[in-house]
Amino acid sequence: MFTSKTKNILVFGAWFLIYSCQTNKTNSSIADTEIESMISKMSIEEKVGQMTQINLDVISKGEIYNLEVPHQLDSTKLDSAINHYFVGSILNVGGHTYTRSHWQEIITEIQTKAITQGNKIPIIYGIDAIHGVNYTRDATLFPQQIGQAATWNPDLVQQAASVTAYECRASGIPWNFSPVLDIGRQPLWSRFFETYGEDVYLAKQMTQACIRGYQGNDPSNPEKVASCMKHFLGYSTPLSGKDRTPAWIPERQLREYYLPTFEKAIDENALTVMINSGEINGIPVHANPIILKNLLREELGFKGLAVTDWEDIIKLYTNHKVARNMREAVKMSILAGIDMSMTPNDYSFNKALIDLVKSGEIKESRLDESCRRILWVKKQLGLLRNPIPDFNYYEKFGSEEHKEIALNTALESITLLKNEKNILPLKENASILVCGPAANSLNIQNGAWTHTWQGIDTTYNTKGAKTFFQAIKEQSKGEVLFSQGSKLDGKSNLNETIIKAKLSEVIVICVGEQPATEIPGNIDDLNLPDAQVELVEELSKLNKPIILVMSFNRPRILKSVEVKSSAILHTYLSGDFGGEALAQILFGKSNPSGKLPFTYPKHTGTFINYDHKFTEVFDKDFGKKGFDPQWEFGYGQSYSNFTYSNLIFNKSTFTQNDTISFSLDITNNSEINGKEIIQVYVSDTVASITPSVKRLRAFSKKMIKAQNTETVYFSIPVSELAFVNKNNNWIVEPGCFVLKVGDFKKSFIVE
Repeated sequence: MFTSKTKNILVFGAWFLIYSCQTNKTNSSIADTEIESMISKMSIEEKVGQMTQINLDVISKGEIYNLEVPHQLDSTKLDSAINHYFVGSILNVGGHTYTRSHWQEIITEIQTKAITQGNKIPIIYGIDAIHGVNYTRDATLFPQQIGQAATWNPDLVQQAASVTAYECRASGIPWNFSPVLDIGRQPLWSRFFETYGEDVYLAKQMTQACIRGYQGNDPSNPEKVASCMKHFLGYSTPLSGKDRTPAWIPERQLREYYLPTFEKAIDENALTVMINSGEINGIPVHANPIILKNLLREELGFKGLAVTDWEDIIKLYTNHKVARNMREAVKMSILAGIDMSMTPNDYSFNKALIDLVKSGEIKESRLDESCRRILWVKKQLGLLRNPIPDFNYYEKFGSEEHKEIALNTALESITLLKNEKNILPLKENASILVCGPAANSLNIQNGAWTHTWQGIDTTYNTKGAKTFFQAIKEQSKGEVLFSQGSKLDGKSNLNETIIKAKLSEVIVICVGEQPATEIPGNIDDLNLPDAQVELVEELSKLNKPIILVMSFNRPRILKSVEVKSSAILHTYLSGDFGGEALAQILFGKSNPSGKLPFTYPKHTGTFINYDHKFTEVFDKDFGKKGFDPQWEFGYGQSYSNFTYSNLIFNKSTFTQNDTISFSLDITNNSEINGKEIIQVYVSDTVASITPSVKRLRAFSKKMIKAQNTETVYFSIPVSELAFVNKNNNWIVEPGCFVLKVGDFKKSFIVE
């Protein structure tokens, strides 16, 4: 039997897990004479300082969360941070987006003081630039991560990450708290839109592309940044669906679904990791050495720095109740394997850790471990040589070249889910009513993490960016009217909307969701708000074509309005260029090619993923169907018509070390060029663990010209068919498998 992982036994149920493993990963230790020399000269206070990360508010004029306007650094507070606390890292933005020139002033002042005073070690500044540099004004904003996944185009994801890295460095910031590598298998979760969707294989390909875009081959390159894997581990599947609430995940599931994206990122040399704010099986991850040491360091071989999320050491005693006070919480987390604390609004971590070391409860050598990793990351980024970039270097910031990549990403993300009687594309001279709460809102179009944390302040929206309505009006040659019709969750001028609808040939209804993330984004169910349902229902009475455009943080239940819509498009959260992209697709200037990166549920109480078990489909005699989504993972239509033919395998029987090679022809039978995503699924017919009905094992996105045929080639290592068995080993069991691509099915044997 082929085994790609070694045996690991974790029993989740006690305070510490029982763990045993042998790793085939490279050693996670760092050997660097320059760094060792620096550490040897540092006091306990200086070492603890390197492990301390504070919020920008702490060194700014005004009070925490209530800074003076316009924002200014407070020289006295900065002096204290550098010369008294020897702070190693600063993060965040003071409330809202800044101009690039202001970021340059901030970074220059901080780094100048850091390298000339205190211990003369540069600061590593971090920011959440998760869909472009969303905290720098006029930066290029891309679709959110779930939209990028919907492109099924890793090349585009890498390009978007490269642009983000460039513009982040142009702001003077070398550390990006991105990407989110949590798997989106719980659609209620408020951060669902920050994931690459529900499938492990698709998410791994996007992970690899993103890390390469951020870091490249040399993170010290002035156009690259340190990536940060978020959030290790199992953060995205809280049992309640509410952010930062407990998760209950068996080890086998944890390894098969939630670990592979992080392993892929580590293989791509991701420099940093942020830890899961929640708890798994009753144990807060910030206090779990089995996950943070044994798994992350020893098994996966990660050698970069591990940073907490916001106040998560504090929450060990305020929320999780596993520590009695800050001192105990700090001791737990440091002994568990935390390197840097995002405390972040005071120096309580700093003071507690110094006391713990001086009392002998934590060895100074433990501080050395973390300092070694932190300094190594700083060296990898080139900060030890040059912490202040040449700001004149970045001529491409916000350039047309960068905007073109953002537009292309939005275009390839938009997913056509319904197109009854080929109502789309629309005639350019059609009279159109554009309505709905998302029709004329850049905030809903972009989502959270846009100019402000929750993305709801209109003050800082990008000048010149077009809403859905504005872009449709600009590209149309007919009359385009606007009437909101409803708010997100309340009525608004519906009578006016009906009057304008009667004057129009086509009705475009843009439904959406309040931008939100983390705890503010928690909701109780996935139902589309009643006001938006009523808008669709009332307008459907006019018997005119309805084009439903979705802009959601997560899937919202559409079964009552789907039947009343002639066409449905999912834009996800498409960024500043989402309006232009939508208009191009509506009028046929671009052919939609996005596919769902998640299973779109039909019922608010039934969340079954596409790779479900056979036992999740109930006997039809009982009148129940276990898997009954609105649309399945990987679904999406095109204006082109593609057919598959001529599937050819290299052979029908394979060994454990073989590669499955095959080809097939894809024909575009239409008169319009289009991109097709060829998806390859494999089913394990019999296994020692109940197998999934199918799993994605390969895909390829190809442009196929009208009336042309392209041959597509695939190679799948047999090892890719592995699953985690009852002993928590990755294994490919001999037997019969079925490969599915398009309408083709092909059986083969693994010996």
